[in-house]
Amino acid sequence: MASWLPETLFEIVGQGPAPSKDYYQLLVTRSQVIFRWWKISLRSEYRSTKPGEAKDTHEEFLENSHLQDSLLLNIISYLDLEDIARLSQTSRRFAKLCMSDELWEKIVQSCCDSITPDMRALAEEMGWRQMFFTNKLQLQRQIRKRRQRQGSQRSSNP
Repeated sequence: MASWLPETLFEIVGQGPAPSKDYYQLLVTRSQVIFRWWKISLRSEYRSTKPGEAKDTHEEFLENSHLQDSLLLNIISYLDLEDIARLSQTSRRFAKLCMSDELWEKIVQSCCDSITPDMRALAEEMGWRQMFFTNKLQLQRQIRKRRQRQGSQRSSNP
């Protein structure tokens, strides 16, 4: 028996906010939920990045909270800061996602030209969200202090 439903039930495509040129697509068909993304960047570290795709049946999608969270984090990372703040107030699940280091790491990476190993280590210590909201001078000072601590630890441990 033929279905009255069209094959594509829902589709939305878009581009990340400036300066991002990233493209994404969310497609819900009669049988699958598909999320596709293409990272478009002039940065050398992203030039060889291939498009990504996550496919699941409706049942698998509803059962797979990790995939749902991953998809939601990708979508949330394109929102303005005010919208992220508002979204975090809608439920415990969204509050947890909006505060997650995984989300803020994506946001920091989209805003920075490059992330040095020192910056990454500092972000792992202090959290990506905290790093995003810390001004550049404070970050430079904290990176310098971190290097000094590491240098003094190496010299005291022969």
